[in-house]
Parts: sequence; structure tokens; C-alpha cells
Amino acid sequence: MQKQKILIDGKRLKHTLEEFSRFGLTENNGVTRLSLSEEDRLARNYLRSCCEELGLTVKVDDMGNMYATLEGTENKPPIVLGSHLDSVKKGGRFDGVLGVVAGLEVVRTLVENNIKPKVPITIANFTNEEGARFEPSMMASGVLSGKFEKSAMLQKTDTDGVTFREALKSIGYAGDEEERLKEAGAFLELHIEQGPILEHESLTIGVVECVLGMVCYEIEVTGESDHAGTTPMSMRKDALFATNNLIIEARNKLSTLDDDLVFTMGRMNVQPNIHTVIPNKVVFSLEARHKNPETIKQVEEIIFSLTGSSANEGCEVKATKLWGRDTVWFDKEICDSLEQSSNSLGYSYKRMVSGAGHDAQFIASYIPSAMIFVPSINGKSHSEDELTTWEDCEKGINVILETVLSLQSQ
Repeated sequence: MQKQKILIDGKRLKHTLEEFSRFGLTENNGVTRLSLSEEDRLARNYLRSCCEELGLTVKVDDMGNMYATLEGTENKPPIVLGSHLDSVKKGGRFDGVLGVVAGLEVVRTLVENNIKPKVPITIANFTNEEGARFEPSMMASGVLSGKFEKSAMLQKTDTDGVTFREALKSIGYAGDEEERLKEAGAFLELHIEQGPILEHESLTIGVVECVLGMVCYEIEVTGESDHAGTTPMSMRKDALFATNNLIIEARNKLSTLDDDLVFTMGRMNVQPNIHTVIPNKVVFSLEARHKNPETIKQVEEIIFSLTGSSANEGCEVKATKLWGRDTVWFDKEICDSLEQSSNSLGYSYKRMVSGAGHDAQFIASYIPSAMIFVPSINGKSHSEDELTTWEDCEKGINVILETVLSLQSQ
């Protein structure tokens, strides 16, 4: 006879998520909880109280990251479960916080079932994942992993000129560098998908294999300004007409590379932006994401080909790389374990990739890490319309719990 699975308490999960949503609740049932704001302080305090009720001690490091550990019977590096509590402006109720609550619910479930883990389990809340108040995003996990310099990050300012260092002290969450997450046996992050794939395919769990590599370029098209009513069409160097041609050309070429390639021209500035003047300069962005570095290389070749395109209407075209990142692959053994847990619980699932960035991609550079997704209704996220069913939230955490139990026995 098969042993009955240990599952989390779905009603308690719903209550906990609803409690967190009160901190920064918006008129349309979303959340504005910017990093190191008063709303963030209240959410952190609530997390602290939930952990202390379980007998855990909450520690805070120098970047404001929070850690609460359920001790194990063996002195081993912990299994870390977590994500972030901060949100974007008018964001949703599940982005980030679901991953933190996943850790909380796993520990609650073990405690109420009198299960003493062999390997310690740590609940983690990483500071400023969104980057909505202080840029860049994934700031604190970036410092932990050596991607960002702490001194530079502490001097980052918000729109009011408040520095990260000042805001951290003001909410009482400036801790010690000694408390940083330095080692762990595994890091697991549960997150809403923030896209439409799982819902579209009627699946419950996405086992995330990697965070996509990407490049972002700025393309500058320079023409000449003249009177819009007196200059013959054949004598114009219209930077916006040229830009229109180049965007169509880029889209057509990029679309032939790979069906999984995604790309966007999301920002454009037109000068002088006057309706009676022919535009003399347009600057637009082009970013692309794909897991295969060879495909990204082909993207860059297409972008550079635009500088010599015959579609430029006599204008000068310049392409500048703003930044890029390599694909981050998650730990294969942990991904396999997450897949086995989904299967053993009878949940439908698929292997997939993440186009968005997450703390796990930085943590993965020094700790074996992996992620799972649960469906986002209509693919909505970073908006007040963001929604994931309570049942799917519960199932996602059950997969995390099952995987934690599996890792305990290894």
C-alpha cells in the first residue's frame, strides 16, 4: 500500500497570501509594495512574526535579505526556499510573495506533522528583486553572487533621491554581512509563470530548466530635419521613415531564425518630435531572448546588418550594445527531482524556460538551484489583473514540499 502524501493546508495558504496582499493593496485588488517602503516593512514584519510563531529565528544580512531556518538533525548546508516580497507599482498579489510563502508553508507542514528534517530548511526573502524603486533588479541576490558591487548598490537612489542605504536603515532591516547566504545544498524558487503557456496547454506545473540569455541594443538612425510641407519626398532624409523600414526588415529576418526566439522594439525616441518638421533622429531599442547562444549570435549579426541596409533612406544607422546575459541553466538533478515530484503527485507538467529574470538565476552561480512555475491566468503579471488560482498555488507548493522531502532522503 502506497504511503499517503503529506500535503500543505490550502485554506491556511489562502489566508496567508491574503494577509500579505493587505500590505500595499491597490483599489483594483493589486499591490504596490516597493522595496524598502513602509508597505515592504509591514510585509517583512508579518513574515518575521509567522516564522517566530514556528520557533524560528529570523536573521538579516547587510542587504536586508531575510533568512529563517528550521534546524535539521544533521549539521549540513540548508535547503533554501524563497523569492521576494517587493512588487512593481500596481503589480499583482502573487508575484514573488508566493515563493516566500511556499517556504513558510513547507516549514509549517513539517512542524505540524512532527517531522524533524535531516537537512535544515531556510525560508528566504531577497531584497529588491523587482528594481522598481532602486535599479537594477535582482539587486540583493546580485550582490550575494558577486554580480554587483555592494558599495555601488548602496548608493543607488529612488526618484526622490533617497539612497538604498538610507531606505534600508529607515525600515530597520540593515543587518550584518556575516548573515549572508554563503552555501546551501539547494535553492528552490516557486513563481507564477507570468506568461500564457501553462494555461494555454492546460498544465499545472512548469519545471524551469533555464533563464533565457538575451541581448539589448540601441539603434540610432540619423537623418536631416527640414520643413514637412516644402521639402519634396525624393529629397528627404527622414529618420522615422528609415526606422520604419529597418524595423520591418529586422522583424522579417529575426522571424526566420527560430520559433522560440522572442524579440521586442519596446522604446523609441523621435527628434525633434514636431508634426511640421521631418524627423532628424530616431533612437529605438531592440532586445531578443533565446536559450541557444548561437541563435543570439545570429540575432546580433542581423542587428549589425541594419547599419548597412539599403532601406535606410539615406540616413546613417548606428547600433550600440547596451547589455546582454548568457542563458543560466538550472541544476539538472534538482529539475529531475521537481519533475518526479510533479509526477508522483499526479499533476500535469512540462519542462520549460523562463524569459523573465529571477533571483534564482544569480543564486544558481554558487548554489545548485531550480524553479517551478504555476499558471498565470491570461498570462497576466506586473499588473493588477495578475491572477493564479488558489488550487494551483497549493499544488505548486506541494511539489516544493515533496521535493524537499525527496532531497532529505538523499
